[in-house]
Amino acid sequence: MDAITLSVLDQSPVAEGSTGAQALHNSLELARLAERLGYHRYWVAEHHGTPALACAAPEVLIGPIGAATRRLRLGSGGVMLPHYSPLKVAEAFSTLAALYPGRIDLGLGRAPGSDQLTALALQRDRRQRSPDDFPQQLAELLAYFDDTLPADHPFARLAPLLPGRPERPEPWLLGSSPQSGIWAAEVGLPYAFADFINPHGAAIAARYREEFTPSAALAEPRVTVCGWALCAETDEEAQRLASSSRMMFRLLHEGRLIPVPPVETALRFLDEQGRSSDAVSRRRRAIVGAPETVREGLLGLAREYGAAEVMVVTITHDHRARLRSYELIAEAFGLKA
Repeated sequence: MDAITLSVLDQSPVAEGSTGAQALHNSLELARLAERLGYHRYWVAEHHGTPALACAAPEVLIGPIGAATRRLRLGSGGVMLPHYSPLKVAEAFSTLAALYPGRIDLGLGRAPGSDQLTALALQRDRRQRSPDDFPQQLAELLAYFDDTLPADHPFARLAPLLPGRPERPEPWLLGSSPQSGIWAAEVGLPYAFADFINPHGAAIAARYREEFTPSAALAEPRVTVCGWALCAETDEEAQRLASSSRMMFRLLHEGRLIPVPPVETALRFLDEQGRSSDAVSRRRRAIVGAPETVREGLLGLAREYGAAEVMVVTITHDHRARLRSYELIAEAFGLKA
């Protein structure tokens, strides 16, 4: 497999010394660059209550990115459905689909994208935690788009009234565990696996393919793998730049959330931590190096998952280094706008 589709997953990283507002503007700049470089898809993540990532509202950020681009497919990577009413999500993404027809993906996840206290703060009713009813939420959401709620369902009249009809988004299921793959196969959705969270997902993707049930929207299983990658002119420079994210992940493992630290701060920290920081880093796969190194790593990731598309997520302290990383990867694969 030497030819793959490349896409972008953007978490809107907040650099130490900068602001969330600047991180969001950086996302707009990266999206414009990704389109010029020839990337296929641009998804924005959902995280709450963290100083490291500014991507709390993908349904909001997709709009200005759509206005700033013309060709890119745009979507959420993803909307954490347990926080929301299925109808509200359906209406929001129906609106986006109307404004940017043929370009909107609705990536859906079950994880909170936050700690438990923040998840509680996101609830409208704080008297008790929300029920764990993701399959029922997913079924209701898909039924709004398909207009397949039973006639006697109390919400049946709402499905035809989605504001963006006849346009609709393409739903995807996101995950990093076996259960997400099982659900995606059951309902016949495309599946995006977060290898940057769990680097042992090849068997999960294989099971998804084996158990896939064709749906009206998708006749064959489709897998995209999301990998963490950072590219620079040399392997050494890429490893140096990656120290910022390694420090972040090390402290995240201890329950400490920080903005993306400068490289020199991260190098000192990692040197002081020694082998313990290496052990934490090895729990997550990171493809780091010069263009040929990263190209081979991404091709290997695609082969491992049997995926025709790889979505690349990159975090650096210096926004220019992040832009350059995506440029070098595009050049290594010969992408064309």
